Amino acid sequence: MNDIAIHDTDAAHQRLSAGVRELCERFGDEYWRARDRERAYPEEFVRALTEAGYLSVLIPKEYGGLGMGVTEGSIILQEINRSGGHSAACHAQMYTMAPLLRHGSEEQRRRYLPEIATGRLRLQAFSITEPEAGSNTTRIHTMAVRDGEDYVVTGHKNWTSRIAQSDLLMLLARTRPPAEDPAERAEGISLFLVDLRKVREEQPGTLVIEPVRTMFNYATNQVWYKGMRIPADSLIGEEGQGFRYVIDGWNAERILLASEAIGDGYWFLDRAVAYARQRDVFGHPIGADQGVQFPLARAYTQVVAADQMRTRAAALFDSGQHSGAEANTAKFLASEASWQAANVCLDTHGGNGFVDTWDVERKFRETRLYQVAPVNNNLILAFLGQHVLGLPRSY
Repeated sequence: MNDIAIHDTDAAHQRLSAGVRELCERFGDEYWRARDRERAYPEEFVRALTEAGYLSVLIPKEYGGLGMGVTEGSIILQEINRSGGHSAACHAQMYTMAPLLRHGSEEQRRRYLPEIATGRLRLQAFSITEPEAGSNTTRIHTMAVRDGEDYVVTGHKNWTSRIAQSDLLMLLARTRPPAEDPAERAEGISLFLVDLRKVREEQPGTLVIEPVRTMFNYATNQVWYKGMRIPADSLIGEEGQGFRYVIDGWNAERILLASEAIGDGYWFLDRAVAYARQRDVFGHPIGADQGVQFPLARAYTQVVAADQMRTRAAALFDSGQHSGAEANTAKFLASEASWQAANVCLDTHGGNGFVDTWDVERKFRETRLYQVAPVNNNLILAFLGQHVLGLPRSY
């Protein structure tokens, strides 16, 4: 494991960035291009990142992690995407473990966190979304019914990514039917940490996984739970409080996702500027043309602005202050900025931007996700309208 300083200083952050960049240099464009073409999980990259200690960044030192904050997690994810990689296989382990860190029992933390920190166990799958409920998580129907010393889980989920590559799974399910009162719609939802190794070994027929091919490499699936039995001690925190535990980790998730989008934004700018400098048409570099130069400069201002908001949101989160408005704003600005930079980069490359060996079309497809998931930007606007501007609730 790398000897990474954990003090919140510019020098420490620069060393962290440099270390991640150095690791990423071992996995160049062709590696990511091949993974995308095959829709294959980047096993070698994830292993290298784990061995370097970077995936344990948010795990406290007492459990074998680096004991850093969301600020440092953001740096890692930004550098991965800025290098031309795709951090989808990495970010989930950072924010998926948040409920375990904050609300898990001491016995659960001591059983699992050291194993996650070393990479002996992977926790990269979160099973929340259902086809009918969509973003309205309080309307999920998957049930976990108590039966003696077990819960029996039955239901159907989609967008359960990396479950095939994970040893552990965070699962959100109802432990009692929805309440009639809309004010109590979040009650009766519980969160479980499922040991997939035991399920696969002892009752494989209760877990059905169907891979879903998407427009980018995301290793996502539909999942059916068919009477899957899990021990009662799989429950995280109190029964019926799971939705609140999930919400508790949303700000960190938004900050981390903003960091990935910002990394993409810088990648698009780096590639477009380099191309505009060397591409000669009509006797001069195309970067001298204002029609090329101005859109790039405009995209730069948007990426830098998003970067500053992300940095502020992460600092607030790590200091324990309220960061909801800043985290949501950072995610919104970063996803919009990365998409703007993607389009400008594609325009700059012209026809070459559509050719896979230039990698622009791959990153173009990847960065489009951030406006939609894990939270749609319209929902962010609704949050800001209600909770920051004081407008009536819109949904």
